[in-house]
Amino acid sequence: MDKFNILAIESSCDDTCASVISDFKILSNVINTQKIHKHFGGVVPELASRNHMYNIASTVKEALQIANIDKKDLSAVAVTTHPGLNGPLLVGSLFAKGYSYGLNIPLIPINHLHGHMLANLIDNDIEQLKLLNKNNIFPFLCLVVSGGNSQIYIVRSFTDFELLGETLDDAIGEAYDKVAKMLGLEYPGGPKIDKLAQLGDKNKFKNNFSKAHIAGYNYSFSGFKTSVKYFLEDKLKEDKDFINNNLNDLCASVQECLLNMILEKFVLAIKNTNIKHIAIGGGVASNNGLRLKLKEIANNMNLTLHIPERQYCTDNAAMIAITSTYYFLRKYQD
Repeated sequence: MDKFNILAIESSCDDTCASVISDFKILSNVINTQKIHKHFGGVVPELASRNHMYNIASTVKEALQIANIDKKDLSAVAVTTHPGLNGPLLVGSLFAKGYSYGLNIPLIPINHLHGHMLANLIDNDIEQLKLLNKNNIFPFLCLVVSGGNSQIYIVRSFTDFELLGETLDDAIGEAYDKVAKMLGLEYPGGPKIDKLAQLGDKNKFKNNFSKAHIAGYNYSFSGFKTSVKYFLEDKLKEDKDFINNNLNDLCASVQECLLNMILEKFVLAIKNTNIKHIAIGGGVASNNGLRLKLKEIANNMNLTLHIPERQYCTDNAAMIAITSTYYFLRKYQD
């Protein structure tokens, strides 16, 4: 197998990302986060698109410099094409098209979610990765959890993904951020709730929040957010300092409920499929509470757990790079 170098670009939301992979090894992973959205309590698509335009050329240049790879030595360009925000995706895909056309090398479109599912392969044994579909991780169940997604997949190979269940309304990451806003925490609020939860009593308020009863492997978090909202409103009428006086316990209780909701369906899928390898992906995969609970589940059920490094959980181009290698070696291009 000839040596290959692939430049990967990810711009599906508010992070401008570029990565270079060489023979299955990630040489660089540059993430430029747009901090302007913090002022609005969420991502503003128009602002995200404009900032991607400002950042993308310099981000790619930095990724190539860190990797010590000249653009003339690239074998292909990979880019996230879906799902995501239309404007940001357009900036990334147009830049990638121009780059691949100018260098006369293949352009490889990648599904953002497939990247999250395969992120746990990054930094795996290189010789094992070269075996492609013979890698013994497959099949595995993957829980994809982020600000826009809450899904369970069976991953049978590098290109074979079966959706078992997903959220019917809000994603778990959105629920974290919306509740954080109710508690007066800055955006993005999910990591802040996770941090404060370590200091609180997870059982103090958890019975005050509603839990959706959805058939199968699907999720719903909208009712949970509403119940938190009404609970806080009632308590603040009695005590205007209720949130400040109980912030750690509130965060711990919210986190306990959300993680139990997401993992209950995941455990059900594990039991029904009898698959022995499990993994997580997406921004919420960085959550300390989730990682601890999954380790307990894996130990109790005798499963092999695959957890990506935190830098590969949030939106990043390294996951797009690792996913693109298998398409490149099959000579697939857009």
